[in-house]
Amino acid sequence: QVQLVESGGGLVQPGGSLRLSCVASGFTFSNYDIRWYRQGPGPEREWVALIGNSGRYTNYADSVKGRFTVSRDNEKNTVYLQMNSLKPEDTAVYYCEAIIGRDHYWGQGTQVTVSS
Repeated sequence: QVQLVESGGGLVQPGGSLRLSCVASGFTFSNYDIRWYRQGPGPEREWVALIGNSGRYTNYADSVKGRFTVSRDNEKNTVYLQMNSLKPEDTAVYYCEAIIGRDHYWGQGTQVTVSS
């Protein structure tokens, strides 16, 4: 079955960095785009970044552009989100998503807290 497992979250001071990982299984990883989202205190889950199946195409929300970098290693079935210059407003649970056919698959999320 399709599984996505995020890791790498934690507590970091403003200006710090974290690298999140999303390990996928149960599908042909290299055929699919992967998205990162985050869920902060508000009701909406916010889209953060997209990486195309080959890794050549990426796109970012304006709120993270220039600070976050998404990448992938198709040999390891893993997508990464490198987060630099973190701000308190980046505090959220971060999720990766795969859309396969009509189905959306999410991991369990990893908590990122940016605080001094």
